[in-house]
This record gives sequence, structure tokens and C-alpha cells, in this order.
Amino acid sequence: MSKIEINNVYKIFGNNPQSVMPMVKDGANKEEVLEQTGHTVGLDNVSLKIEEGETFVCMGLSGSGKSTLIRHLNRLIDPTDGEILVEGTNVMSLNKEQLIDFRRHKMSMVFQRFGLFPHKTVLQNVGYGLEMQGKAEEERYSVAMEKIDAVGLTGFENQFPNQLSGGMQQRVGLARALATDSDIMLMDEAFSALDPLIRSDMQKQLLDLQSELKKTIVFITHDLDESLRLGDHIGILNAGKLVQVGTPVDIIMNPADDYVKAFVKDVNRAKVIKAKIIMKNVNEANDIDKSNLIKVNEDQFIEEFLPQIVCSNSNCEVVDKTGNVKGYISNKELQTSLTKS
Repeated sequence: MSKIEINNVYKIFGNNPQSVMPMVKDGANKEEVLEQTGHTVGLDNVSLKIEEGETFVCMGLSGSGKSTLIRHLNRLIDPTDGEILVEGTNVMSLNKEQLIDFRRHKMSMVFQRFGLFPHKTVLQNVGYGLEMQGKAEEERYSVAMEKIDAVGLTGFENQFPNQLSGGMQQRVGLARALATDSDIMLMDEAFSALDPLIRSDMQKQLLDLQSELKKTIVFITHDLDESLRLGDHIGILNAGKLVQVGTPVDIIMNPADDYVKAFVKDVNRAKVIKAKIIMKNVNEANDIDKSNLIKVNEDQFIEEFLPQIVCSNSNCEVVDKTGNVKGYISNKELQTSLTKS
């Protein structure tokens, strides 16, 4: 069972969304629906599965439906049609009390604009979710200080948000989400408002924390580089439709349509593709010259060994962590992987 399942979800915004559903299900696109009915299609028959412990990134241009989608997971928005399952439970079946409990314990959220209380200190902001869970003050303090330390803000716990930089404020938001110890973290354009250097630092911090905590993270962004860096899987939305789901390498090497191709055309593939992705297995590499080989690890990115290969005009022997030969890469495979469209 997947951690999260979204099955055939539609969201129509307008005065009478149910009246528009037949038109949408018959294939009318977003522009046609808006022109003919005045309704806006937010999501159009979206289905996907998110596994426990993975970072799933939803990506698309503004208006593609990515923020609408993430707000369905904790029912900030209800679908017009379809179902959303979290650990097998249909969240649409939850009553008011159950939904409050679900939001307090099962999911936490990190917002683009931080969402901090200006009149509360860092410590109080981080501990707020625990307060809502009914935790005692001593426990709130202990857990909040632990998470403040985890995001590198020790010494700032008594500061107020207006005394912090944008990057530091977002660290507070991240610490607050971690403090409730929810299984699932929703991050809606969480780093988009940050300067590039601070944004990169926050991405690294999230990767470091995730390698230890293994939360299920749903991350929304319009930035492809961010998607490729953070995502175990990426879902690309266009006009409310989910046009492709795959690993970062799947998305780059096999774009589903022209919309996805436009996203990935300028990507530096050498930063994303690992040796094991493009190698030929040992029993399939009889045509590769093995007289002048350079040894590379299967988990190395191309950019790490590309200069050496180019300078020496060599082929690669790909090995695992223990030194066992897993396959080979010729100059031809290397060039193909970097130029495939």
C-alpha cells in the first residue's frame, strides 16, 4: 500500500462545478471550459501514488495545478470528484474532529511566505504545533530546542521573526514542521522566496535531514533544477493534467511531450545522470574497447568523471562500492546520454 494515493481527482472552481464535470470528462480543455462556462479547471483526472519515505516533487508553471493538488492532501481544498487515500484512509470520509486530528498529527506544512507568528519567539513558533497537540510545556521546550538545533538556529530561540533573515525564518518554518513528528510534510514553494544562495543552502539542509528522518515529503516548485536535486520522483502538471511521472533521469532522458521537453532542454544532464544509468552490463559490453579503462563508481554523476574521460579519450569501467565490476561506458554512450533529445 502506498503512503498516499490520488485517484482520478478533478477540481473545478466556479458556482456550479458538478454541472461542468461531464464537459471536462468528455475531453474539453481548460481554456474551452473557462470560455464556455466561466469555470476554471484546477485538476483534470489526476492519479498518482507516493511511497513512504520518498520526496515527491510536483512541478509545473504558474496555474498548472500544483498548489491546488497539494492542498487536497490535507483537505484545505476538497475535490469536485475522485478520492485521496492516506495510508488507505479516504480523507474525504473524515468528519470535522477527525480532520483536525489528522492535520495535527499526520501532516505538517511549510509555506512559501514562512507563516510565522510575529508576536512569538522562534522557540514559541517551533513549539506551536506541539501546543496544538496538547503537549506539556516541558516536552514542547525539549522537542522545539532539538529541532531548532537540527536546522542550525541554536542561539536564536528567543529572537522574533522580524529579527531574522528570510532564510532563517524559513528554517524556523521547517523546524516547526519537524517538531510535530508527522509522517508527511507538505512543502508548497517553500524555498521560492529565498535568494539563490540561501535557497541552495536550504535544499542541502533538507536533503541532509531527509537522509536521516525519511519523511514522506510532497514538495511543490516551478524550478526544474530544484526538482532534480530534491525529488526521488517528479510529477509534471500542465493545465491541471498530470503529463508525466518519473525519476529525475526518466524525465530528462524520456520527456513525455513537448511541454516536458521544453522544461528539460537546457538541463545540464551531467549533474543528474549517474554512471549506472548509462552503462552497459558486463555481458552486453563485448563491443567496448577495454584496453584503456578509467574506473568510476556506479553512483558517480557524469560531471565527476567527464573531464578525465574527455582528456584521456578512454572508456569507463563501472564498479560498485566493493570494487565489483558492474558494467562499462564507452565514449559513444557518454555522448549519447548528454545529447539525447
